[in-house]
Amino acid sequence: MNKQNQLFLIGEENELYENITAHLPAYELLHISVENWSEDLRRYDPTIIVVYQGENTLSTQIIQEIYNEFPNVSILYVHSEQDFSLLRDVTRAGAEDFLIAPSEIDTLESRVNHFWQEQQSKMEAAVSSGSYKKGKGQIFAFYSGKGGTGKTFLSTSFAQTLKLESTAQVIHLDFNFQFGGAETYLGIESNRSLIDLKPVINELNEHHIRNVSEKEEHSKLEVLLSPRDAEMAEKVDEEFMIRLLRACKRSYDFIVVDLPSSIDEKTFNVLEEADRIYYVMTLDTPAIRVLKHVEDLFKRLGLQTEERLELILNFKGRENELTKKDLEKFIHFPVSVEIRRDIKGVQSAVNQGVPLRKATKEKKLIPPAKDIQKWVTSMLK
Repeated sequence: MNKQNQLFLIGEENELYENITAHLPAYELLHISVENWSEDLRRYDPTIIVVYQGENTLSTQIIQEIYNEFPNVSILYVHSEQDFSLLRDVTRAGAEDFLIAPSEIDTLESRVNHFWQEQQSKMEAAVSSGSYKKGKGQIFAFYSGKGGTGKTFLSTSFAQTLKLESTAQVIHLDFNFQFGGAETYLGIESNRSLIDLKPVINELNEHHIRNVSEKEEHSKLEVLLSPRDAEMAEKVDEEFMIRLLRACKRSYDFIVVDLPSSIDEKTFNVLEEADRIYYVMTLDTPAIRVLKHVEDLFKRLGLQTEERLELILNFKGRENELTKKDLEKFIHFPVSVEIRRDIKGVQSAVNQGVPLRKATKEKKLIPPAKDIQKWVTSMLK
């Protein structure tokens, strides 16, 4: 799904809605109902939203709430008649433009195009000033249907390398609520965990997150650790996870999420929120069978994987049963990277309680660290 052509329409399915859709043929239009707009919009990362008049639409209130939740979004309001009082109110609420239909409907596409140009200019200005990096607010979800693939090791190493190789704001979220794991690979000891954000989840902001997160010593990567407690894990619901992800998207450039292998509503919602899903697997027949089962489940659940899901082939070595070429005969998903096997090198770091890397420019890196560094640097270009 190309976000450059994505436009969100909030309102009722009325004559005005039909008129708007007829004048925006170049865009992928996603209609959001008035009743569930907040819940539905959280599943996306909207750039431009068109709110339009309806019999039961409280336009000013909706625009205000949208602006509070998505402060960087551009909002256009469409009304059926000139109303200076309403124009003042919706502008104060956060709308950037006000259009009258049908008298001004022919200018709708040009106004939307202008919004896109403004958004692009803002991004370019932020990049040149160093306040923005490619991938602003992007969620990378690491998942595998099979245990023992090295998923947590790769997600933590990926996040730490992202931080070392850029000036981006990066946070790692450990959503393995019962047993954790990120703290082991990053050498972090703490009694704090993401469950501590539960009391403030409805007004969650960057300040709350930074108060609870830990920093990895060498890269200064921020990490929200798992509670590592089955009873505490039961207190985490889908709403908590979505609100946490949404708050992180507003405050960080990259959000790296480590997910458990089991699929429930919480895991599914994170996968839906993710901009990219990295599926970690090994080069053997059982791994292919599990991936086939996962793919079938994703299809039945309606999870969009095209252009979003990529494979990470871990433990690459001569002793593997299969090669990448063999895998490509059975699997249509693209391979993002192959990570070489180095059990001794990785195990040594884990036993010492230190991450694979300690500085930006290190000469002696073990093979997996080199592979991850090459992968991340190519992605950042």
